[in-house]
Amino acid sequence: MTTETPTNPTLVAGVDSSTQSCKVVVREADTGRLVRQGTAKHPEGTEVPPEAWWEALVAAIEAAGGLDDVAAISVAGQQHGLVALDSDGAVVRDALLWNDTRSARAAHDLIDEVGAAEYARRTGSVPVASFTATKLRWLRDAEPENAARVAAVALPHDWLTWRLLGYGTRASSALGPDLEALVTDRSDASGTSYWSPADEAYDLDLFERALGRAGREAGGADRGDASGAAPTGESPESVTSTADGRVVLPRVLQAEEAAGTTVAHGPVPAGLVVGAGAGDNAGAALGLDATVGDLVISIGTSGTAFAVTDAPVTDGDGTVAGFADAAGGFLPLVATLNAARVLASIGTLLGVDHDEFARLALAAQPGSGGLSLVPYFEGERTPDLPDATATLSGLTLASTTRENLARAAIEGMLSALADGAAAVRDQGVEVRRALLIGGAALNPAVQAVAAQVFDVPVVVPSPGEYVADGAARQAAWALSGTRPRWGLSTSASFDPEPQPAISARYREAQALGSLSRP
Repeated sequence: MTTETPTNPTLVAGVDSSTQSCKVVVREADTGRLVRQGTAKHPEGTEVPPEAWWEALVAAIEAAGGLDDVAAISVAGQQHGLVALDSDGAVVRDALLWNDTRSARAAHDLIDEVGAAEYARRTGSVPVASFTATKLRWLRDAEPENAARVAAVALPHDWLTWRLLGYGTRASSALGPDLEALVTDRSDASGTSYWSPADEAYDLDLFERALGRAGREAGGADRGDASGAAPTGESPESVTSTADGRVVLPRVLQAEEAAGTTVAHGPVPAGLVVGAGAGDNAGAALGLDATVGDLVISIGTSGTAFAVTDAPVTDGDGTVAGFADAAGGFLPLVATLNAARVLASIGTLLGVDHDEFARLALAAQPGSGGLSLVPYFEGERTPDLPDATATLSGLTLASTTRENLARAAIEGMLSALADGAAAVRDQGVEVRRALLIGGAALNPAVQAVAAQVFDVPVVVPSPGEYVADGAARQAAWALSGTRPRWGLSTSASFDPEPQPAISARYREAQALGSLSRP
């Protein structure tokens, strides 16, 4: 009689390189079981040296126990950030992050030149200060010497994928500065304002309008490689060809495609399959295994309301960004700049921790006794008001209590996201349930108020790193060729209990705030 020797499960790693930190999860490819994880902080600010992301990724990999037993890895990252590289693979200037609003004027200039409806038709969205194209226009106008040095433009997750594969400057990498090896995915490309989700192609006219220089997609015939496949194992002498003067844009991969395989360098072993990567919201949708009918409400530093659809969405008003997702579909999305940090700010003002903040909010009645907070503390992306400030209204001797202020902060934050959800649904998007994720989603007061603000069932998935989990699913997909179905564990669910008083007070406060703006 013989017995079979059990085999070790195949492991995959997923990375969430967010504004605040880098998180790495290692999961079983077949089941999705979490094996281990690690994290490292990112520097604060709206412009950051990309090398800090790489250092944090290395630290998070080490904190997660390394990659020696891992078969594949993929990176999901903060969207829209501008990483400009010169012909030697060096960063031209610190990366401008999505929440850097200095390009607000540039966004308006581009819209004036092209037209909002035309932008929406060609790219699925209308530029705002967050989007990469506006940052390129700002670079062209404010730093022309730096703009002239740009040989390639990448997004944060593109640059990290490139570094994982072994590329970079000659001093920092195993393979050298091969810009033709840059890749991205359709979800992140769709947030640039120069790539079309409907056509699955760069709009090079819009890119040139932004930077003032012509661009082209990396790989393929321009590189002498008919397949366009990302190379591996080449010598450091393999350097990008920039003789034609056009700026290199990363080759756009589909969800199941691999960017290549790693060579040994630093904490990265040789032979790991590297997935296409994703924008953070698309990564979260994949991590949740979201499908048509799901509306995801993500409450992090920023807030997002996005749905999964099987057809592209075009909103000529620019409220809804018609992004692509990381699974071959589409991800109409509305983003707000002010989300969980609204609660943190008011909690600090009240001098309470998260638990006491929730207790205070739950002790108040819906409508917060007439108190209403429009939470545009740091300007706002949706609506597009980069110079706006917050508005607190309804203050009376009776309404001005700690309890009402705590609840008003939650109602205001969720009302802003509910406006976003309504805009998505106005595009004809089907919504059957809302999935509430992000750190603030674990707050019991946020959960209770969400059921009163949204008119569909609210489901709270079990705590998890859903962006990193989505990247891990993508890594498993690139490894096997089949989309993993790991299932979704939930910690709470609520039937809708709409409270019209909340939205009515919020509308009144919005109107007051608009009167005070120039």
